[in-house]
Amino acid sequence: MMIKTLRGMKDILPDEIGIWQYVENAAKELFELFGYREIRTPILEETSLFVKGIGEGTDIVQKEMYSFKDKGGRRISLRPEGTAPVVRSYLENNLNKKEALVKLYYIGPMFRSERPQAGRQRQFHQMGIEVIGSDSFYVDAEVIYLMKAYFDRIGLAGYTIKINTLGCSKDKTGIKKELTRFLKDKTNLLCKDCKVRYKKNILRIFDCKVEGCKALLRSAPKIIDAICGDCKDHFANLKKTLESLKVDYVVDPYIVRGLDYYTKTAFEATHPNLGSQDAICAGGRYDNLVRDTGGSKTGACGFAIGQDRLIMALGSKRESEKALDLYVAVLGEVPYKEGFRLCNGLRINGVSSDMDYQNRSLKAQMRQANRRGAKYVAILGEDELQKDVIILRNMADGQQREIKINNFIDEVKKLKC
Repeated sequence: MMIKTLRGMKDILPDEIGIWQYVENAAKELFELFGYREIRTPILEETSLFVKGIGEGTDIVQKEMYSFKDKGGRRISLRPEGTAPVVRSYLENNLNKKEALVKLYYIGPMFRSERPQAGRQRQFHQMGIEVIGSDSFYVDAEVIYLMKAYFDRIGLAGYTIKINTLGCSKDKTGIKKELTRFLKDKTNLLCKDCKVRYKKNILRIFDCKVEGCKALLRSAPKIIDAICGDCKDHFANLKKTLESLKVDYVVDPYIVRGLDYYTKTAFEATHPNLGSQDAICAGGRYDNLVRDTGGSKTGACGFAIGQDRLIMALGSKRESEKALDLYVAVLGEVPYKEGFRLCNGLRINGVSSDMDYQNRSLKAQMRQANRRGAKYVAILGEDELQKDVIILRNMADGQQREIKINNFIDEVKKLKC
């Protein structure tokens, strides 16, 4: 019986990879322009890292993590998100002692055992940035502005940026009490999951997508109305700074994010192409996570972009497979040896090249060159070899000319394939 991929896992095939490389390369270029450096953390981490950081009462920890014991009896998990591992690495490798402000980005797969749906598989992919070492609202503004700049860079249109403030830890404690009082005699109106959230982690109710719960919360106390003066100032200054950068946003008082570590600024970008699960990027400030992971209290802010959803949102704006510069078509055993040497020489000199390895006819090789989108074809047979030349055919107009074998690579390089 044929072995297939696990449910919720998906192959990214060669004819799809162009758009993935496009969004990743654009992210790397832009993030580095903003002073961020790449970090790669392990896919496996100790489960306690996520329990402490994300929160024991969150849906991720309660229902979605792939957790198990290894042969040594340690409880380990496939990473469900990227921030907690970055913070762990930041502390373990003493990055804070090398620089006062650390700016990092990551690209890689994450794992959550949830029902597979459009744009969210059990293995999904994220690109994220983290700024660790400052509690300035200017950092929040930079992070949100970078998100916008990235979307504009890749040609994404129609997205909406939503922002909110969650207040500090003391504010969140007070808000939880107010919400508990408001919902005390209304729990029968909550969905099954929110009844559990009411007891374990009441702010998560704001994350609920069930219409009945959403309608009930429209008359609930708003977080933004219950925060302290310092947090109000932080949010006001953030909004002014975003406006100075010409970042369009809306204030959404119901954004709380699904992770416990967020404080003060929370934001997300949504897109109408994605239906009800419309977030393509989410982030915010997490000033307590470094301390909760074993360090000292340190200001931090970041975001994560869901690549799968981003690619869905881009829709028809997809990069096609990169065209091949040159295809080497050969006829005969001796020409094949020369063609093989030539093909590899072209590659080393920056010309993307390929050739046939199945001894097919010239006609079949030309068809393959067409399928690969080759701009040029180098034709080499016994006659050409005796004349010490190679025929170069321009696939756009069909014109061809003979070039001496010894000069061929230099001549092709001049074409700026």
